[in-house]
Amino acid sequence: MTIVNAPHLPVRPEWLALREEPVLEPDLPIVDAHHHLWDRHGARFLAHEFLDDIRSGHRIDATVYVQCRSMLRSGGPAQMAPVGEVEFANGVAAMAASGTYGSTMMCDAIVGGADLSLAEGVEDVLEAMLAVSGGRLRGIRNPVAWHEDKAVQSSPAAPPKGLMEDPRFRRGAARLSHFGLSLDVWAYHTQLGELYDLAKSCPDTPVIVDHFGGPVGVGPFVGRETDVLNDWRQAMARLAGLPNTYVKLGGAGMPVFGFEFAKEPLPPASEQLAAAWRPYFDTCIELFGPYRSMAESNFPVDKGMFSYRAVWNAFKRLASALSPDEKAAVFSGTARTVYRLAE
Repeated sequence: MTIVNAPHLPVRPEWLALREEPVLEPDLPIVDAHHHLWDRHGARFLAHEFLDDIRSGHRIDATVYVQCRSMLRSGGPAQMAPVGEVEFANGVAAMAASGTYGSTMMCDAIVGGADLSLAEGVEDVLEAMLAVSGGRLRGIRNPVAWHEDKAVQSSPAAPPKGLMEDPRFRRGAARLSHFGLSLDVWAYHTQLGELYDLAKSCPDTPVIVDHFGGPVGVGPFVGRETDVLNDWRQAMARLAGLPNTYVKLGGAGMPVFGFEFAKEPLPPASEQLAAAWRPYFDTCIELFGPYRSMAESNFPVDKGMFSYRAVWNAFKRLASALSPDEKAAVFSGTARTVYRLAE
């Protein structure tokens, strides 16, 4: 797998501070279903930086750490390098569990990054991850997002074409259920057919579709919003027809979605974000239902485009028509169920 320069937007605290807005529904319990921590490319976002966001007004009860090739082991077999990331995330979780930093259980669930292309050989890696996870390892994610056009890029990792179709990858994915683990997948809307086949091939494994299912708005898709939404909706409807699939609502702060809020003089207000994401949010809720949908911040990746306060205010605006039980599922219940978090 090739590693390229990070395509993420830089975080500009001074710019984000130019807009303040009150916190909506500050007592609504939230499980942030998807975030990262790292110290790389001159950008530091570790526990204390994340705590600054967590303390910005919303009630964040727990968080789910998702692989991002952070703190990989520098020695030993290459396939064991990602064990270091799980060990690191569990260390942050132990810090949070002490109560020293408040009531939020950071990294309460961990999604690691074992290489599923190892096929059955991935079992040794999973066992090593489980051994250092403090009982918090809940799933695995491999980079699979690929497009032939170089303008469509969202990650420093550049996986090969068709990885989800590789027989060895599928055999590795099939082993997850034997360890009680789920599979997170970040793929573009052009790859959702491959993801459907993968999810169908491992019916006993919960498969979580990250970041709204990746409707792309850059490169060859500029000016084709209607076509993209139609193609994306059809593919997401097929995925939603599989009982083992779930969807994460978020991630649209990545430039690959085509939004350009980061170019404006002021950061976006939550009303602007809600209006921009309405087609994605409403479609996902319609297709998957609130009990198979979970909201995520995707911080710090999305922090280059909006603040933590704004993203959760936007989701609260988008969810305003849901019943109290449905809203509770989207903001915490689904994540607690899928990632098996204690109340």
